[in-house]
Amino acid sequence: MNKWLLFAAAGVALAQDPRQIVEEVQKRSRAESQRYEGTLQVIDGRNRITDKKWEYERIGSFGDSKAVLRFVAPAEVKGVALLIHNHKDRASDQWMWTPALQRDRRIALQDRSTRFFGTDFSFEDLEERDVNQYDYKLLGEDTVDGQACWKIESRPVKTKSSQYTHSYVWVRKDIYAFVQVEGHKGNQLVRRISYRDLERVKGIWTARLMEVFDATRKSKTVMKLEKLDYNLPMKEADFTLQALRRG
Repeated sequence: MNKWLLFAAAGVALAQDPRQIVEEVQKRSRAESQRYEGTLQVIDGRNRITDKKWEYERIGSFGDSKAVLRFVAPAEVKGVALLIHNHKDRASDQWMWTPALQRDRRIALQDRSTRFFGTDFSFEDLEERDVNQYDYKLLGEDTVDGQACWKIESRPVKTKSSQYTHSYVWVRKDIYAFVQVEGHKGNQLVRRISYRDLERVKGIWTARLMEVFDATRKSKTVMKLEKLDYNLPMKEADFTLQALRRG
């Protein structure tokens, strides 16, 4: 068999194995650090709009990463922050800092399904997921925003605590990037996250626009990623409870 047939055979094998597809997504999006500013519009079921803005920094990648998310606007939420320590074999550890109370609190596992400070992200949605925390099943092919995708079902392994019994993920075939994720509980859609305006930043395909739809509340949050960058020098000491309290 010549090398071109070998490459074609390898591509077919990859296309038929959902775990390998998701592993490839993870491989292509790996970075030692990430930083961005998120500008959010929260639109409730009555079409009332609230504007928010946060800054996000992450060191490490996937199951070995730590992240800090801190609101910078509006004034009533400025300084509220979330520290996330992600793990390969279990759910993340999370702590929220509230400057008005001058205290932090650990987010309990049973509270991970609640909304994060008035947005449509749940605490769990802010985790960085490692491929090995889920089992996968290829459901077939689909199209999202005119792009050919694989549709894959993922179910959390027994050691992974999750509000979702299963999720559907859509992966763009040409660039191996997530374009949509739906979290379900039984037969009910709980949340849909759409990734749009994908742009290559330092070799990593990244959505510049994210839309989170809460199916229960009929509300959505639209976030634009600004000043996005990867592989910047960062210090582990900035991702601790002590640093969270300093602001």
